[in-house]
Amino acid sequence: MDETRHSPLEQAHVQLGAKLVPFGGWDMPISYGDGTLAEHKACRTSAVVFDVSHLGTVRLSGASAFSSLQQTLTNDLARIQPGRAQYTHLLNEQGGVVDDIIVWWVSETRFDVMPNASNTTSARAALGGIDVTSERAVLAVQGPIARNLVASFSPEIAAIGRFAVAELVVDGTDVVVAGTGYTGEDGLEIAVPVAAAERFFEKILEAGVTPAGLGARDTLRLEAGLPLHGHELSPTITPLQAGLNWVIGWNKASFIGRSALEAERRDGSVRRLVGIVTEGRQPPREGAAIERGGAAIGEVTSGNFSPMLGSGIAMGFIDTSAGVTHGDEVNVVVRGRALAGRVVQLPFWPIKER
Repeated sequence: MDETRHSPLEQAHVQLGAKLVPFGGWDMPISYGDGTLAEHKACRTSAVVFDVSHLGTVRLSGASAFSSLQQTLTNDLARIQPGRAQYTHLLNEQGGVVDDIIVWWVSETRFDVMPNASNTTSARAALGGIDVTSERAVLAVQGPIARNLVASFSPEIAAIGRFAVAELVVDGTDVVVAGTGYTGEDGLEIAVPVAAAERFFEKILEAGVTPAGLGARDTLRLEAGLPLHGHELSPTITPLQAGLNWVIGWNKASFIGRSALEAERRDGSVRRLVGIVTEGRQPPREGAAIERGGAAIGEVTSGNFSPMLGSGIAMGFIDTSAGVTHGDEVNVVVRGRALAGRVVQLPFWPIKER
């Protein structure tokens, strides 16, 4: 029996010429007619819209919702307030990342927790709450002029600030909007009821926003140095190894995995995440060995061609004992060929002083 899930916008994607692929148990658009490269550049220079309805929404409501999240997730909700969003992690007892999550604190006693598509069930098991994924579509409008284009049909949506969250009524429809995204660009994520999804998607396209698929979303997040669960984060990778100490609320009471993280913070991590820019256009690939002086010191977790840099880029873990620092030269071995590379500070884009 086929248990593949489908976006409420699937037929709209098909009509636009999208290529659909399996992703996290869903059929989702990987790209449209102009291809991933054009969609990537459109996001960096103007604005694109992604259908991210495959992401989960687990809703926690009531007086105990705040304490349930505080006792389970790594980040400290006391750092924010209602009407804000927060990036956080769900760990196992060993300190590994079961999932990385965005929490939308919608109102005083309502939280919409946004896990990755394939992790919605495990997030709900750990947090409780109600899975309302099937009740809404989520549209992510990203890019330097995203707000200007959205403002042409909804100034209210466009006014939602970076990492702010708000419930709005737009054209008679209740929507929830967050100033969040996964591209390194400014933008908005709009949760709309299924019945209104196609209408809102059409409004966004009519405003001049380019449709983009998950292929561009991946190359954009890689350029922005953003981790992807199953690559830079996993149940065997800790936030400290991934360089995400800031996502841990050390000053709050206990949360799942705290003891393991405290031990790692005391003793030091055995590996750490780095960025590597390689020479030429050949992309490094996941699983490729990272070498220095002919000795393996790590492994690539994500690699691709960077449309903005015009070269290969990769994120990967290297052994802390190797003593590698920013600016050091390394090789990435792809199909037996050594690609010359240099360790750089993340993100890759926008370019910082190397």
